[in-house]
Amino acid sequence: MKREEILTQIKAGGVVAVIRGASYEEGVRSSRACIEGGVRVIEVTYTMPGASEVISALVKEYGGKVIVGAGTVLDPETARAAMLAGAQFIVAPSLNLETIKLCNRYCVPCVPGIGTATELQQALEAGAGLVKLFPGDVYKPSGLKALKGPFPQADIMPTGGVSADNVQDWFKAGAAAVGAGSFLTAGAKKGDYEEVTRTARAFVQKVSEIKGGVR
Repeated sequence: MKREEILTQIKAGGVVAVIRGASYEEGVRSSRACIEGGVRVIEVTYTMPGASEVISALVKEYGGKVIVGAGTVLDPETARAAMLAGAQFIVAPSLNLETIKLCNRYCVPCVPGIGTATELQQALEAGAGLVKLFPGDVYKPSGLKALKGPFPQADIMPTGGVSADNVQDWFKAGAAAVGAGSFLTAGAKKGDYEEVTRTARAFVQKVSEIKGGVR
């Protein structure tokens, strides 16, 4: 799948499940539970043990049915390792221009983290087709709306603190998609993956309804 196709699908679905776990098993099972709930974009974070192995396992299991990417990528070296494991997109919590450059070299979407207008402009100029507003719970929907004022052309994905209670506010403020982590996967911490699936299903449905009504 080409770079622009991946970005289009991320924005069309509107939900990226951010997977953090204490082990390989938790990472795979949390991902599967989210996918069963209807999530079609998974971000496996590199704070998790065996992240590359989780990515490889998911890519092998789901093939072209689910887009699997890597998150918490701090540098080009980790980005390249993630790509070799099969990651189809790269997400970072901060802005690293060398990571964007490497991703562009291999035509892999890079979603850098930004927190200021200056960082947003730098990310756009470096070729990022989607940026991550992080941490979302610090900036809130009002912060996203303020950034969209001078940068209406920017596609922004808030991550951090996104939940069913505030996701409508994020999309009304101009979000292109949202990244949701602990809200979706809370059940995994107690071994209840059915809860993860139920939460994911309800969240995906809500986002679909919101996106259908946002103009």
